[in-house]
Amino acid sequence: MNNFTIDIDNDGIALVTFDVPGRSMNTLTNEVIGEIDELAEKIASDDAIKGAVITSGKASGFCAGADLGEMGGGLFGGSGAAKSEDELKQEIFDSAFRLNKTLRGLETCGKPIAAAINGLALGGGFEITLACHYRVAANDNPKLKVGLPEAMVGVLPGGGGTQRLPRLVGAMNAFDLMLQGKQIRVEKAAELGLVDTAPGDQIVQKAKDWVKANPEAKAPWDQDKFKIPGGGPYHPSGAQVFMGAASMLRKNTWGNYPAQRFILSCVYEGLQLDIDSGLRIESRYFAKLLMRPESRNMIRSIFLSKQALEKGAARPAGQESKKIKKIGVVGAGFMGAGVANVSAQAGIEVILIDKDQDGADRGYQHIEKDLAKRVERKKMTEEKKAEILGRVTATTDYSGLKDADIVVEAVFEARDVKEPVIKKIYESVGPDTIVGSNTSTLPISSLAEYGADQDRFIGVHFFSPVEKMMLVELIKGDKTGDKAISVAIDFVAQIKKTPIVVEDTRGFYANRCVMRYIQQGMHMLEEGYLPALIENGSKMAGMPVGPLSLQDEVAIDLGYKVLQATKKDMGPEAADGPTERILTVMYEADRMGRKNGKGFYIYPEGGKKRLWEELDQFAKDGVLPEKKQPSTDLIRDRVLYSQAIEAARCMEEGIVDDPREADVGSILGWGYAPFTGGVLSFIDTVGTEAFVKRADELEAKYGDPFEVPELLREMAGKGETFYGRFGRDEKKAA
Repeated sequence: MNNFTIDIDNDGIALVTFDVPGRSMNTLTNEVIGEIDELAEKIASDDAIKGAVITSGKASGFCAGADLGEMGGGLFGGSGAAKSEDELKQEIFDSAFRLNKTLRGLETCGKPIAAAINGLALGGGFEITLACHYRVAANDNPKLKVGLPEAMVGVLPGGGGTQRLPRLVGAMNAFDLMLQGKQIRVEKAAELGLVDTAPGDQIVQKAKDWVKANPEAKAPWDQDKFKIPGGGPYHPSGAQVFMGAASMLRKNTWGNYPAQRFILSCVYEGLQLDIDSGLRIESRYFAKLLMRPESRNMIRSIFLSKQALEKGAARPAGQESKKIKKIGVVGAGFMGAGVANVSAQAGIEVILIDKDQDGADRGYQHIEKDLAKRVERKKMTEEKKAEILGRVTATTDYSGLKDADIVVEAVFEARDVKEPVIKKIYESVGPDTIVGSNTSTLPISSLAEYGADQDRFIGVHFFSPVEKMMLVELIKGDKTGDKAISVAIDFVAQIKKTPIVVEDTRGFYANRCVMRYIQQGMHMLEEGYLPALIENGSKMAGMPVGPLSLQDEVAIDLGYKVLQATKKDMGPEAADGPTERILTVMYEADRMGRKNGKGFYIYPEGGKKRLWEELDQFAKDGVLPEKKQPSTDLIRDRVLYSQAIEAARCMEEGIVDDPREADVGSILGWGYAPFTGGVLSFIDTVGTEAFVKRADELEAKYGDPFEVPELLREMAGKGETFYGRFGRDEKKAA
């Protein structure tokens, strides 16, 4: 076998080592599944083997789950494209049930099977261990986690997870892990009864000892008088779990995520039957789910495209990857300190500069405070914290930037502030240092003029808060060179974030699109929609927060100042009327948003935020009567279509030229309804012709935000999709 080795000891216990050649992490490919089948047959038929222990030969972990790249080849192109819907559905079922049948064969081979989990075991990797009769995990590996995170990318556990997990820990605990895709540490897994623990160098021996002591081992559900922990669907206690789970699911997902709904159905139906029938039910729901656009779009954008971009899909041809060893961050405020923090955590030496030492020290303290929280939550040791802080030098001295690979200026968003800083950076760095600007609105080409070598200058737009937001927008100025783009991509990937590369324009890509969302909130408020309906309708559409709440988070004064800068540079007509009118009133009333505890919401200290009671003043002709309030379907269309149209316009203008970057950027950058797969996947799923028809209807009633760009109208006439016209190697990277 290519992926497993077997070593039988003097006691007849086979040590099975899982080690896929040429990969840093084991994954479940079709070849691996076939070899697990061979393993089960060999263990069952070889009299010399009394039992087996399965472990990993990878230092990085046990197994990361199914190979979604291999799965994506069938779903997004290649042979799958020529098959009918029924044929593809049957193929997916056969593939899913093959894994279930294989793991069931291992589980019922008649001999004890144990798993020695030395590292990460997620998805299908964790399901392999659940099919073993015993599990022991290393308690001295801080990176070791187990879980079933499939729902986070639009699929469900397809290797028996929906059946074995609730039979082991009860439906309530199983739902907690599966519906949210939680990855739990060893301590929690042991507390739930999923694993025993031991130091990493002892787990194999402990597993062997268990195998020797339990020659007649069977899975709990294969034993007489097995009872489901906590009760099944019709047990008095179990029934309450399912009723509560259904209502909580609806509250948290608004019905937008079929993966979570299908997981609930798998458990509910499967627990009423024997394990073998339950596994068949799981495979049917798995196939049904992968035929849905939500699942396909999420797999493509959240996993395959994201992974491709992190590996440098946008790197200019001819450029080699570079390891970033040292960076400079100029501006130690909230954003700059965040950039310094994630860089130091990634092992990069950081020079953190501010105009005075007090400012630099405050940036250092921001990092220290964040790391202290991680230590408190047991996500980091004191030793690791000290090591990270040791990489950061807080100073006012620019001389330390000379040998930096890249310097990011993160000073206040104003030209007169950025100009002297950028000039001083160029005076201080070596000839090979890349210079980046963390700006969200100012055109990069104009900022580049402050430096000597404009080919070394690039926009590096982080989102707030830096520690949590996963997207970084890299903006090419008119003269930005390929090396600057390549080094910036490497820097972003090294700090474990996702880069997208876009052309220079006001607001770049992300802010242009998200402003359409905030603007629709302002328009609807002015039209007399109830504020609570605007907010909740937007969340029902799949947005993480309502547009009014988002403006509060961004800061109302920032929104107001951006509008003033836009008017100054582009003329009064460039500002959106309703947005300017409302933000001006808020700004003049000192309602700045969450930052000062009052905006569209009120933020009582220690209490839950609530909408400001005086928002009805912004309804131009008064708040609409209840019977004339819009449907949530209309709100959904207004918020989703307005953003998608702006993204299509960005494609038309060449601001973005890769659908993967547009989609991944929309989800990671501002939370565009993830179940859609992103702005362009949303258009493709609706269908360009149907999308344009609905957009025209919205434009007729609600004006310019819904004006369809010519590119999209042309595509609709030809029946084209964005991925069909602009897609890059869909089979491999989707």
